[in-house]
Amino acid sequence: MPGDVLLRVPFVAARVALLSKPMRAETDHAKIDAFMKALAQRVNGPGRIYFTGGGTAVLYGWRDTTIDLDLKAEPEPPGFFEAIAALKDGIDLNIELASPDDFLPALPGWRDRSVFIARHGELDFYHYDFYAQALSKIERGHTRDLEDVQALLARELILPQRLLELFHAIEPELIRYPAVDRFFLRSAVLALVE
Repeated sequence: MPGDVLLRVPFVAARVALLSKPMRAETDHAKIDAFMKALAQRVNGPGRIYFTGGGTAVLYGWRDTTIDLDLKAEPEPPGFFEAIAALKDGIDLNIELASPDDFLPALPGWRDRSVFIARHGELDFYHYDFYAQALSKIERGHTRDLEDVQALLARELILPQRLLELFHAIEPELIRYPAVDRFFLRSAVLALVE
């Protein structure tokens, strides 16, 4: 049993380190603007950055802040990861490299439906396709996610019938995503249309 105690010591030390890590402040519109400008100054080439989730909600104004700034880079400009590592502490924000196509099949035409935000240096910033954001939020089903879907609908950034059409386009591919309950997702999308 002494060996068991030794195996637990690194785990306990790691857990204490994680629990004592300071929390970053929530991110508001000004912080997102500062991030876009600073990122463009730090990378070494062109690219597209797609905001999703809370970043979209804050920039459109239906939320004042977000806990995480979720984004996708495509293509990733040279120096992107080094810039993210520096900026998350320098600007004090949580950055998650996540987008709807990490959780659901990519919707056909998502790049064309992504909405331009701004250009800074060689970087173009976009809102990731609102339909893809809505489907991934419906699939997750958290209260805040469903409020975001309602905000997208209220602002007519998505239309229920088109959401259903795009869901049908990816439905056959959902078999490749075992964590997704496609029957629940279909029911939830149908409920929005009716």
